[in-house]
Amino acid sequence: MVATAPASQTLSRGIRILEILADGPLSIDEVASRLEVHRSIAYRLLRTLEDHRLVARDASGLAALGPRMAALAAGVAHDLQAEALPELTAVANELGLTAFLAVLDGEECITLTSVEPRHAVANVAQRPGTRHPVTTGAPGKAILAQLPDAEWPDAADALRAEVAGIGERGYATSHDEVIPTVRSVAVPLVLRGRRPAALAVVHVASDLPDAEIAARLRLSADGIREALGG
Repeated sequence: MVATAPASQTLSRGIRILEILADGPLSIDEVASRLEVHRSIAYRLLRTLEDHRLVARDASGLAALGPRMAALAAGVAHDLQAEALPELTAVANELGLTAFLAVLDGEECITLTSVEPRHAVANVAQRPGTRHPVTTGAPGKAILAQLPDAEWPDAADALRAEVAGIGERGYATSHDEVIPTVRSVAVPLVLRGRRPAALAVVHVASDLPDAEIAARLRLSADGIREALGG
């Protein structure tokens, strides 16, 4: 029997800090609380991440993801992000809504890249690296619609029924599921040989019908598929 090498607790904690900071800046005390470790441990971990420019702290001491993270993130599915960016930009500016690309990551839905509308008075930010359970939110549902039953996480029958309807309707919606008051519309992005993905928009209030938003997203999804040959 082959023994399993023990996981590195320090490395795991460092990665967890990066995941936590994806939701926004935090103080050292807040990081320590989230990790359930002493403040001195959180401080040492943050200093190491700072040395590698993965984390940066402002004048008030709040820690946030550093510039090096953007460079690393750009290398993930680089061709997909490159093809998606102009499509997302077009969607965002035409509809006046924040548009983004999300992919499946384990049992979570993670945002790879996003574009905010150029001239919108108010819009919802969707930071790259944002993640939430794949069982919540429109992009998660659009991704679940691409998974065989054997690969589904635990989910309520109501969610399974809702996702089954995506095949007929062609898009998923959500309201008040991931962020309070925020609405989302998403369409599946099916690419041969790649993890399930989705194109989506988020907004607080829009006069555009969900079906019209979804139709525009599908045009972009078709363009990305054609560009990537899948």
